[in-house]
Amino acid sequence: MSSATNKLKLGLPKGSLQDSTIELFGKAGFHFSVSSRSYFPSIDDEELEAILIRAQEMARYVESGAFDVGLTGKDWIIETGADVVEVADLVYSKASMRPVRWVLAVPENSDIKSVKDLQGKRIATEVVNITKSYLKRNNVTAEVEFSWGATEVKPPELADAIVEVTETGSSLRANKLRIVETILESNTKLIANKKSWQDNWKREKIENIAMLLAGAIEASGKVGLKMNIRKADLEKVVSKLPALRNPTIAELSDKNWVALETIVDEKTVRKIIPDLKRAGAEGIFEYEISKLIY
Repeated sequence: MSSATNKLKLGLPKGSLQDSTIELFGKAGFHFSVSSRSYFPSIDDEELEAILIRAQEMARYVESGAFDVGLTGKDWIIETGADVVEVADLVYSKASMRPVRWVLAVPENSDIKSVKDLQGKRIATEVVNITKSYLKRNNVTAEVEFSWGATEVKPPELADAIVEVTETGSSLRANKLRIVETILESNTKLIANKKSWQDNWKREKIENIAMLLAGAIEASGKVGLKMNIRKADLEKVVSKLPALRNPTIAELSDKNWVALETIVDEKTVRKIIPDLKRAGAEGIFEYEISKLIY
């Protein structure tokens, strides 16, 4: 049982991931109120204290104990070399529910076709250490300079190539850049301070948060369906369901009927519901789900 002194210091990523992270926490049951002028969002959980900080800095602050737990990318854990506990993978991003990629990109008309062609070249990037390790693995010597932003516009005048993060590649294409290869795939991780992880109360709180966040991600793009079915039509109706698990079936007061409940991908509903109706289902009811925990 928690006491008034039990507080978990949570680092939330400020910037491109901020809105999707706040939305994800809301689906998990933790509701933040964020002021545009404040780095200290309020939350409806008195055991949590949150601060917004850039994802690039998160891992080292968690390592130092400034935060007990935080969310940042696998890329920034590697880049900073932070020694933290990786509690959970949380595959979501600002534009999609998939990992992001750090890619080597060059102008469309560049002669650079592979990493070997970078010998003696100049590369601009925000992930200097990751890029240097990549070059070292490939026995290539090149100049790597830190980019403070707008990295896509630097080739060819200010750099021969860039290492940049992308989800869809659209920004690179818009700047007439060609992807040579992917250096690293990254997704958001829930990370914990090692000392905090050894504290029983904090560890349980962190594990609870991880479970609920994962459940919110798992529920994304899925809906629940309820319906009534004559027993004579049950087998035919069930054959139309691409269920995640076997559907739940319950007897009704009329012994000739049953109630069926299941979870399906939302994108399939427009096809499934007409098929279910034709197979004999009645009173079909669709509802949203915020968390799915197995």
